[in-house]
Amino acid sequence: MPSAQDVGRLFARGLPVASRVTPQVAGGALRQVLELAIDGTAKLPGAKASASRHLQRHGGASDHAIDAVIDFHVRLAGAQGFVTNLGGLAALPVTMPANLAGVAVVQTRMVAALAHLRGYDLDDSRVRTALIMCLLGGEQVAKRIVTGRLPTSPLAIATAPVFDPHLDQRVAEEVLSDLIQRVGGKNLALSITRRVPILGGGVGAVMDGIATHQIGKYAKSELVVRRSIGY
Repeated sequence: MPSAQDVGRLFARGLPVASRVTPQVAGGALRQVLELAIDGTAKLPGAKASASRHLQRHGGASDHAIDAVIDFHVRLAGAQGFVTNLGGLAALPVTMPANLAGVAVVQTRMVAALAHLRGYDLDDSRVRTALIMCLLGGEQVAKRIVTGRLPTSPLAIATAPVFDPHLDQRVAEEVLSDLIQRVGGKNLALSITRRVPILGGGVGAVMDGIATHQIGKYAKSELVVRRSIGY
């Protein structure tokens, strides 16, 4: 897997660090990077490959494979969170975009692998919209549905009659906004400890791991089984 810094350099090109970058442009950049997390590259095996590997290790038992996928990506999120937050205050301008991208890639790959094990078609645009929406987590999805910022649940989107490109763009923008708030220092404790080398890395690792575990549990409960797959 490429380092979070490598992914961050790609992702940071579209991040709304400056006010001149519109939500549409930033959301598009997020979507491009998350597509890489699902499809994979030469250095980053895609979600299907990850799912198949865990399924084989657990003798075709999809429920056990799903739990293993979540556990593996929680550890991966913690590791990349530690690396990208280790530098202390001086490294903040460099590591923040990398951490933002690293968390997004790890969590998207996890949710996509889980969805594949549940029988969803990862090549379906509706499913991809739903996968990205899962990054908000159950609480944030519920809040956005109540306030009208999003119309329905990831499951309903994944099984909708047709793909809605406007909804896809809206979901990408909502997820990007949530990631920036979550990783970009809105949490006071993380904002403070990131200014202290080593301590910031430890807090970043724990918070990224916890968030990834919560998203994994939400995706597991939301994306119910559609069909059985083999390996």
